Amino acid sequence: MTTPVRLGVNLDHVATLRNARGVDYPDPIRAARLVMEAGADGITLHLREDRRHIRDADLEQARALAIPLNMEMAATAEMVRIACALRPHACCLVPERRAEVTTEGGLDVAGQRAALGPVVTALRDAGIRVSLFVDPDPAQLDAAAGLGAPVVELHTGAYANGRAGELARLVEGARHAAGLGLEVHAGHGLTYENVGPMMALPALRELNIGHALVAEAVFCGLVESVRRMRAVMDAGQRRGGAG
Repeated sequence: MTTPVRLGVNLDHVATLRNARGVDYPDPIRAARLVMEAGADGITLHLREDRRHIRDADLEQARALAIPLNMEMAATAEMVRIACALRPHACCLVPERRAEVTTEGGLDVAGQRAALGPVVTALRDAGIRVSLFVDPDPAQLDAAAGLGAPVVELHTGAYANGRAGELARLVEGARHAAGLGLEVHAGHGLTYENVGPMMALPALRELNIGHALVAEAVFCGLVESVRRMRAVMDAGQRRGGAG
């Protein structure tokens, strides 16, 4: 029997809505409990330098829940200190710029090996599963494997934006990563309409999806939006990724 691809739910935009009015609702932790009810396999929270959505207290409360917590973070001394104290199930290192609306691309692991190496080592020594958010480029994947990161999350933004040839590039990237012994995850910009073909990625273990689920929850509720995505993923996996 094929093992279902895990669904991680990013709850950043629940916090974005809360912070827009400077109030204490909607509560990302309540949202986390709802996605647990809906069958999500994990939650993702991105603690940014400017705390534009997720706050430190959100992470502390989420860590106490009975669901794996994936902390997205920049490779900075502050974030490493917080992660090593919190010890979430996983940390995904992502590039970060204050001016960006959302993450714009993968890490330049090949060009930043000297800076990223100690970060990966510190997180792994703290017992945290480390993931690197990268474009599906062989040089970046080789560099990720060389740093000893056990997981890569392939950046699917260009595919989600309809760039020609990106699905084939992701398939080849996933195949290359698996050949290096890396666990393959993927995410960014995935929706109900474009997630099906993702299920064709070789050795895919996990998808991380957020904005589309929170947006659909406005109309049908968070439990239903997550259950619907789970169903679309399962159907795509049965079809072998055919869209």
